[in-house]
Amino acid sequence: MIYEIKHRYSCAVLFFAEVAEGIYAAREALQKAFKAKADLSCAYLSGAYLSGAYLSGAYLSGAYLSGAD
Repeated sequence: MIYEIKHRYSCAVLFFAEVAEGIYAAREALQKAFKAKADLSCAYLSGAYLSGAYLSGAYLSGAYLSGAD
């Protein structure tokens, strides 16, 4: 499946990736975005299941993470 990470306000697509379907889709997409050095400032990640994600050094300034695990 294609997972899109969108801007918190404009809903513009900041990054997209082919990921496995399921509860880990957001985590996998974020890890791919991190490896690609994508700028995810102001990303909308509310409700994303991020448990176990390695995001050290990721640029997430202003990202909306309400309800993210």
